Amino acid sequence: MKKLLLSVILLIAAISYKGKGQTDLGRITGNFQVDAQSYKEDTSIGAQKVDEEVRANAFLNLIYTKDKFSAGIRYETYLKEILGFDSRWAGPNGNGIGGIPFRYARYTDDLFELTAGNFYEQIGTGMIFRSYEERGLGLDNALDGVKLKLYPANGLRITGMIGRQRSFFDYGPGLVRALDVDVNATQIINEYLKGDNGTGVQDWQLSLGGGLSSKFQKDPGGEFILPQNVMAWSGRFNLVAGEFSLQGEYATKCNDPTSVNILNNPNALNYNKGQGLFLSGAYSTAGLGVSLSYKTVDNMDYRSDRNSTLTNLVMNFLPALTKQYTYRLLTLYPYATQPNGEVALQGDIQYTFEKGSALGGTYGTNINFNYSLAKATDTVRNVNDIHLYDIKFGAFGQRKYFEDINIEIQKKWDKNIKTNFGYMNQYYNKEVAEGRPGYGIVKSQVAVAEISYRISSTNTIRMEVQHLWAKHIAVDELGNELKDANGNSVKPTLDRNNGDWAYMLLEYSIAPSWFFSIFDEYNYGNENADWRTHYYNANIVYNTGATRVQLGYGKVRGGILCVGGVCRFVPASNGFSVSVSSSF
Repeated sequence: MKKLLLSVILLIAAISYKGKGQTDLGRITGNFQVDAQSYKEDTSIGAQKVDEEVRANAFLNLIYTKDKFSAGIRYETYLKEILGFDSRWAGPNGNGIGGIPFRYARYTDDLFELTAGNFYEQIGTGMIFRSYEERGLGLDNALDGVKLKLYPANGLRITGMIGRQRSFFDYGPGLVRALDVDVNATQIINEYLKGDNGTGVQDWQLSLGGGLSSKFQKDPGGEFILPQNVMAWSGRFNLVAGEFSLQGEYATKCNDPTSVNILNNPNALNYNKGQGLFLSGAYSTAGLGVSLSYKTVDNMDYRSDRNSTLTNLVMNFLPALTKQYTYRLLTLYPYATQPNGEVALQGDIQYTFEKGSALGGTYGTNINFNYSLAKATDTVRNVNDIHLYDIKFGAFGQRKYFEDINIEIQKKWDKNIKTNFGYMNQYYNKEVAEGRPGYGIVKSQVAVAEISYRISSTNTIRMEVQHLWAKHIAVDELGNELKDANGNSVKPTLDRNNGDWAYMLLEYSIAPSWFFSIFDEYNYGNENADWRTHYYNANIVYNTGATRVQLGYGKVRGGILCVGGVCRFVPASNGFSVSVSSSF
């Protein structure tokens, strides 16, 4: 490792030096980030004792580019992993680890692009294949192998790849193969329909595509015959015509019994095939935007290792059709797609009242209304075969997983004052979304108010006030409220996050370098008085050029962290945090 790092340093020095008459040897770019966290045991919030007291994650990317050739490496270290990341990031002995798990070389030409080593790629919306990195979740399922992109004609792209998925600092046992064809129909038509004036199709855009992916993993033998090769395929389209757009994709997957794809017990492996459908339409014109999306998936958990769990060695991506909030209290109950069966829809309307109108005022007013719903798929268990079930694909079942009705009003009152007011009404099935039987459902209402005041051209102060009212209800398997023999409501299992919450934040920024914030969130409505806690936090951020330094201290409540519908659990903590990042 020391020899490798020394070689990299010497290479950077050689390339960076250009004497008079020196040949251009290319250039090196990159970025790095270091995140460190201290831990103090705090029984008031359930923060555990951490023997190391300080833990850190860090990475460094180096990318070399010259003409059509590029190559890169990424060094990563977890000493030990920050709490909330999978403990396997600390290496096989659990003491922390560092190394270069990501390296590649790429050559790009007009007719093809060849990548050898590690790479990320996606087919369509990702339902049958997506390799990507989400560092905040500790997710990285990059492929290690070969990827070839071909451009045989204008508007036609063919991508093929083969490799094994990254599993922490190793690779999974499965072999992954994928092929994707993307056709820009508008571009191809224009090649043949151009008239003497050189014009073709101008007012619409159409692209079509189809993909295949498969994984091979040897059948270990035993009671069940497990498929060694599991294939998935999909077809898609994307149409834009003036102010309208429409896109869709259908995917299907061969039967794939795994540790996750089970019906009701570990002995009932699921041999149903998987299916997925995504449709989305939008209309946009001056001052108005409307969109409606629909998604249904059934048995679409797809992994290159049939024994993997959580986010390890997942081959595909199933985004949740829910609004992605940044407000703190709305992160208490985030929703993630349920790959074993879900039907969901989301509608969004944005309208801007024109400047000078009665409701628009001098600077205009923006209103956003959003609705989302996710329910179980309508299924019927097959009593004759415990390994199969019948399904009404795309039909809403009875059990509700998540529902959100919200409205936000944004307004600029003058050149210095802006506000945002919002109201959100949510239904959250905690038993399904978090896999915690007995915790029931949460019905919540959230109100938020935000005001920003520009003191000068460089100084701004911003304040947020939020409140969450929560009702916790015990339910049966169909979502019906449970009652005892006397007709009284049964209480569900509760945790430190139950009850009503209040939150306030103050931010002060000095452009372009300084940012200060302090906030407190308080679960004053928790039924357990010992769990009512003020979660204080303070942060200072300094930016200069491409470098960002953040220092923080506070109590962090435990809960679920989600990014784009993919989630992980984050335990409670009390301590200092430091983050330094830069690019060059």
